[in-house]
Amino acid sequence: MSDFEGSQTPSDNPALSKSVVTWGIAAAAFSFISLTANSSPMVANASFLLKVLAFCVSTPMGLVGGLAGNEFRKFARPDMMFTSGMASLLWQKIFWRIGPQSIGCVLGCGLGSSLVLG
Repeated sequence: MSDFEGSQTPSDNPALSKSVVTWGIAAAAFSFISLTANSSPMVANASFLLKVLAFCVSTPMGLVGGLAGNEFRKFARPDMMFTSGMASLLWQKIFWRIGPQSIGCVLGCGLGSSLVLG
């Protein structure tokens, strides 16, 4: 089967696996931080096992949100940027590098946590 031109395994596509690993780690870190450093009554009154379950649900949802944000970034990224200075150009380049993925990761982690704890 690997003799065909169009056949690729996940290990043949390093960009996809790098993206999955990167946003998976980011989702796990954000889920852990949001469940341990949050002092809202919804999180503070939850038991340890419920927080573990919320972590196990919010991490994959954050990963899906980060990957969806990456696909949105590929679709909506502008071809040309007109700026009024170097700082504006730097800000736009940083945003279009990690902005939509970060927003998707945060929304996915928040939705996963609130589904379990709410």
